[in-house]
Amino acid sequence: MGLQKLHGKTTMPKKRSKKNPLSKQDKQANRHISKDRVPAEHVIACIKRFKIVSDRYRNRRKRFGLRFTLIAAAYNKDLMS
Repeated sequence: MGLQKLHGKTTMPKKRSKKNPLSKQDKQANRHISKDRVPAEHVIACIKRFKIVSDRYRNRRKRFGLRFTLIAAAYNKDLMS
């Protein structure tokens, strides 16, 4: 299932092929998309370092939200420092 079907306002970068290289406008649009996307990707990578999202969560389900919130708070505190 495509991302466009799940979320209508999603902007996806254009891909090039050997027969159809990207125009300058397409490259500029892709750079704009990546500039918006990089900060979000950094946050996701930081959360995955704690292994709560990247691995299978094997503890009590009730505490998942609490632990995820604590990780997010630790990340936010690190941003403020």
